[in-house]
Amino acid sequence: MTRSHYFIAIPIPSNLQSLFSTWQKQLKEDVSYKQWPHKEDLHITLKFLGPVADTKIQSAIDVLRQIEQINAFSVEVGNLGRFGNQTKPRVLWAGVEVNERLLELHNTVEEALSHVGFYKENRAYRPHITLAKKWSEDTSKISIGELAEKYNEKHVFNVDQVVIYKIHPEKSPKYEEIAKYKLKRGDLAGSIN
Repeated sequence: MTRSHYFIAIPIPSNLQSLFSTWQKQLKEDVSYKQWPHKEDLHITLKFLGPVADTKIQSAIDVLRQIEQINAFSVEVGNLGRFGNQTKPRVLWAGVEVNERLLELHNTVEEALSHVGFYKENRAYRPHITLAKKWSEDTSKISIGELAEKYNEKHVFNVDQVVIYKIHPEKSPKYEEIAKYKLKRGDLAGSIN
């Protein structure tokens, strides 16, 4: 029996989807990657679950209801970054500024899921929005460092929901929302609406 893959993430608002989609179109002219996520698939991952049986995903859906007790908060995104080799990075991303509220949400997700059989991640949490992955060929017209200077802007948005997504690798967009959790309306001081 084939198990579907799932992950938990913060969806980004449509205005930022459009902005980062524009970045992707421009970046395609300068760097060579095999995969460019659809704009509706852009998100901030909180936890990748991998292949999960239907009964276990239902346990995850149930236990994550507790995150609805967390207050909504603001997060700053932007600035181009990379994972992997400096000249041929495996992932190109838009950065996410880590703040206490984001870490609280991430830790709550990790802790809740550990009670229903999911492992806790040992690596430090590095939130980001993947714009491209799987370096293709060395045909770049510009260095990643130069690109990072070019795409050096920040935007703030309100994190007010968390979603469990099911992955459909053969589709585009390939992420299907299977559960959504609304965060409490809280103190959004410093947020931009």
